Amino acid sequence: MRSRPNPRPPPWGGCVRRDELRSLLARVRSGAVTPAEAARTIDRAPLEHLAFATLDHQRGLRAGFPEVVFGQGKTPAQLVEIARRLHARHDPVLITRTDLAGRAALAASFPRAQVHENARAVVLRRRAQRSAGRGQVLVLCAGTADLPVAEEALVTARVMGSRAELIADVGVAGLHRLLAHRTRLRGARVLVVVAGLEGALPSVVGGLTDRPLIAVPTSVGYGSHFFGLAPLLAMLNSCAAGVTVVNVDNGFGAGYAAHLINTGARPHG
Repeated sequence: MRSRPNPRPPPWGGCVRRDELRSLLARVRSGAVTPAEAARTIDRAPLEHLAFATLDHQRGLRAGFPEVVFGQGKTPAQLVEIARRLHARHDPVLITRTDLAGRAALAASFPRAQVHENARAVVLRRRAQRSAGRGQVLVLCAGTADLPVAEEALVTARVMGSRAELIADVGVAGLHRLLAHRTRLRGARVLVVVAGLEGALPSVVGGLTDRPLIAVPTSVGYGSHFFGLAPLLAMLNSCAAGVTVVNVDNGFGAGYAAHLINTGARPHG
């Protein structure tokens, strides 16, 4: 009996994307690969160790989206190297909270990088992306000063595959501005509401719609605002039903959660 040759291991050292996993399972079904060989391939080197980071290349298989890079505290050289290793195996790659030097280094190293200055985020893509989910994520912010956090949520939801739009500067100091968008509020599947100062906007929006609402407090405000603590507590104590709150300035977390709700938590890709 001829022995079945061992499959050549992929150059990246294991299954890191769902299409690769499906292809491997199809080969098991056809008999081209044994279950034991497939298990070894799946288990092979899911982590990549650098001197300053450990990259999780199977995050997408477990969580539905590849590992996201938190840029704050990393040097431009570290950001470029981490992004290069991730981009070689995943598409897209999202880098958040990058400073000016980090964004410049990424733009110089990846000519096709999408740099979102106000959101302080960089997106690397190899191919165009189609929107996922049954509806739309709508991001609202109370004031122009809240835009960096709101745009971080917007970019995150979009890069994960959701259709997402932004409505800016509709805080409670002028409620007529918010009411002018009632049709859009009710048409969205998920709402992300970003506000600083007294943090009242999520309660107001929550009283106008029956949509899932993710509230994001920001560190924008005067002294008694305590760098976001005042709106955080106000949102946690919202009188509107169905309001979920993330941490201060956490636009990324809000955009990520909004996408999961919009897609029904279906796996990415």
